[in-house]
Amino acid sequence: MRLIRTLSTLTIAAVSLAGCAVGGSGSSAAADAAPARVAAAPAAAPATIQLAAAAATKKYAFPVAAKNVSWHDTHAGYKATDIFANCGSKVVATTNGVVLEVSRVDKYKKGVKDGPYNGGKFVSILGDDGVRYYGSHLQSVTKGIKAGVRVKVGQQVGKVGKTGNSSGVCHLHYGISPACKKVGDWKVRRGVVWPYSYLKSWRKGGQKSPVAAVKKWNKAHGCKA
Repeated sequence: MRLIRTLSTLTIAAVSLAGCAVGGSGSSAAADAAPARVAAAPAAAPATIQLAAAAATKKYAFPVAAKNVSWHDTHAGYKATDIFANCGSKVVATTNGVVLEVSRVDKYKKGVKDGPYNGGKFVSILGDDGVRYYGSHLQSVTKGIKAGVRVKVGQQVGKVGKTGNSSGVCHLHYGISPACKKVGDWKVRRGVVWPYSYLKSWRKGGQKSPVAAVKKWNKAHGCKA
């Protein structure tokens, strides 16, 4: 009988110590832990919803999907921007839209300073916002990208290269303009509105739109560059 009583006492003591290890009795600790787990779930849900909504409403993307890029706020001769990145870096659609023009062949001839083939391989897109976005000196154009094809914001359309009159430097020539004739009007297509402030916004995840600036330019110039 003494042995049984001793074992019972040790068992009760062990249970009590186990309860203290988690901050109180066993039943109290379980009761405290459960509400903490339940309370955490609702806090995460709104954040998840907000992130999903932000991704769904994103309208603009920086045109080069690479970590190391640089660009200037000016450009020689006309309003455009050269975005410097490694050859082979992904070039993506600035916004949702339809492809207007594609050049998969570099027709540029050395020594020609100004002309329709200066851009080498290129892609131009008419955004759903009514603005035309042009990227040239491409290394290559993505398979399936051709006139009339719909593209989504951030979709790859080519790779950074140095075709055309690029001075042998890997970069993307980037121009913003009204659609005008849509094809062939290379003087307008190459850029008529300074892209720098929009690129700066998009690079940081902002959504600054060039629509107003493009409309203002077109009203003043009537598609004549």
